Amino acid sequence: MAEDAAGPPQVGETVLLVTVPEAEPLVGRWRQRYDASAAAGVPAHVTVLYPFLERARIDDGVLGDLETLLGAHRAFDVRFRSCARFPDVLYLAPVPDGPFRALTEAVTGRWPEAPPYGGRFAEVVPHLTIAHDQGLSVYDEIEADLTGRLPVTARVSSVRLLVRDGTQWHERAMFPLGR
Repeated sequence: MAEDAAGPPQVGETVLLVTVPEAEPLVGRWRQRYDASAAAGVPAHVTVLYPFLERARIDDGVLGDLETLLGAHRAFDVRFRSCARFPDVLYLAPVPDGPFRALTEAVTGRWPEAPPYGGRFAEVVPHLTIAHDQGLSVYDEIEADLTGRLPVTARVSSVRLLVRDGTQWHERAMFPLGR
């Protein structure tokens, strides 16, 4: 989730994401300094869909649909071997990224009214944001620090639903992926 990609989050906004606790020791201190979502309570993650539905629309039916939809996808292993950049973001690139794309496509297929990042981008690139809206020298410093400490390997076995209360993000539900 990049707060720079769709404007600042609003009260009641929601996000579906995959947390990557294995990356925290590597990127946590950088994210605290340079990623606004970290200060708002979001751990290292790869976004599945932001923004998702408004909190008021999330009822038992939506939660049940998410459980079924996401549970149909198998758990998978991922490696973060290198840093990459968008013009205003430094991130870790997941390999493979296809399973993340499949999760996003499944959710947007069910809820087409919730396009990724509000429809701002033609292609969604799965990524774990480390820093955004910084200068090239900051990105270079972070990348130099991380390069010799990669890769990070993780098991992706669930998707989490978080809700924004105005200042912080809070987990509302967790959906296991199939085994």
